[in-house]
Amino acid sequence: MDIAGKSVLLTGGSSGIGREIARQLKAKGARVAVTGRDKARLASMREEGFEVIEADLSSAHGVDGLIGDLGAREIDILINNAGQGVDHDFRVERPDADAADVCIYANLDAPIRLITALLPRLKARPEAAIVNVTSGLAIAPRAGGPVYCATKAGLRSYSQAIRAQMAGSNVHVIEALPPLVATNLTAGRDGKMMPAAECARQIVAGIESNSKEISVGMVKVLQLVNSISPALARKIMLKF
Repeated sequence: MDIAGKSVLLTGGSSGIGREIARQLKAKGARVAVTGRDKARLASMREEGFEVIEADLSSAHGVDGLIGDLGAREIDILINNAGQGVDHDFRVERPDADAADVCIYANLDAPIRLITALLPRLKARPEAAIVNVTSGLAIAPRAGGPVYCATKAGLRSYSQAIRAQMAGSNVHVIEALPPLVATNLTAGRDGKMMPAAECARQIVAGIESNSKEISVGMVKVLQLVNSISPALARKIMLKF
């Protein structure tokens, strides 16, 4: 896909991986609108020349508000990048079920609702793409983050199913699977983390090549292990 001139809606685009994707797409000539919740970060993106839309995608009300703010604009690429984490470890304390619901909505329900609403206008474009940012944890979960991992696994399955539905159409369905990346979401985590800019570079390259799956960094190794032994992949990842 030639990114130049494409109109992009990028959720969660004011920080982390999303911010770097936005910058790299803009550098390649795309028109990028980013969503986010933090007013200061959105203001910073506006200063960089991006259109910004304040949106909290952790509820149907927030998603529908975003859809309303979009009006009838043309969209060539929808990137579902916004996501939230949640502490959910019974070994530490009783988890907050309400916080889990918020995470589930933001990470899984919101992308589904956005795709459902925006697919007709994507189909109306000469060439279009849906990019769902999941995680290497969609392949095999870690014990300390069961809800987050479940949402990413759910979005992975959804991506695979709608890709089959879109076969032969103008809409490419792409899944991006980042590894552990240095962002606000992973602050305080141990382990070597990929810089957000490099993660974004690999994702943008995958969009340009119309990849079905973009396994970023060490996720390539996890994919290989999983192809040989899913049980071994789970055993390795559950330790984290």
